[in-house]
Amino acid sequence: MTGRGTGVARSAAPRGALTGWLRCREPRPQAATRVVCLPHAGGAASFFGPWTKDMAPDVELWAVQYPGREDRFTEPFSTSVENAAAAVAEALLPFRDRPVVLFGHSLGAVVAYETARLLEESYGQPVAHLVVSGRRAPSDFVGGDTHLLPDESVVAELMRLGGTSEAVLNSPALREAFLPAIRNDFRLAETYRHRPGAPLSCPVTAVIGTEDTEVKREQALRWAEHTSGGFELHELPGGHFYLVPQRQAVLKLLAACRVPAS
Repeated sequence: MTGRGTGVARSAAPRGALTGWLRCREPRPQAATRVVCLPHAGGAASFFGPWTKDMAPDVELWAVQYPGREDRFTEPFSTSVENAAAAVAEALLPFRDRPVVLFGHSLGAVVAYETARLLEESYGQPVAHLVVSGRRAPSDFVGGDTHLLPDESVVAELMRLGGTSEAVLNSPALREAFLPAIRNDFRLAETYRHRPGAPLSCPVTAVIGTEDTEVKREQALRWAEHTSGGFELHELPGGHFYLVPQRQAVLKLLAACRVPAS
């Protein structure tokens, strides 16, 4: 991952990344910046598929595929946020030829944050920008016991939050297949505890829905404590999944984070 004016030659996306943790629906070898999206609890790479066609043409969109869903259905789940972040960071190491912007929603926000920390602390490859959505600052412990509740209670929580297909929630067979992954994602989100350390050097942008019951404005503002590179907060109309009806606004924010070609 390189910053402005490094003179590193552009190259096509690494082939091996297409079948591991990362997915790219439309490779753009001449793009100046890569945006890598990390999904929410119960989410998958396909959630971001429709974003590609509306993304700025000089941005290549990638999405993280957590194990235990879609084409990784048979693989064992991540054991912690840090475990997932370590795998994502390793998968991103071949991407050093172009600046990378990380975008994470809800659970994906803390996985993206821990990924950015690892890339900077352990690999000396700071990301160009971190955009965190629908999640309070990592130093605010969220907690919760949804991952321990009966299936019907987990389904009720998913319906309250929105963002999960009704076809999945209303089908006993689909629920049986997908609830283990969703329950594990809730476990990761609810048991995550922040490890103190140096702030990120990259800019951080937080985005929340004005009606989101999961994160208050003052909680989102505390993301500023986790970077020395500048901070902005954006509030968009909607609840926890404001980013579905407000997709164009989110894409506009992401396009503003891209690094122009040198």
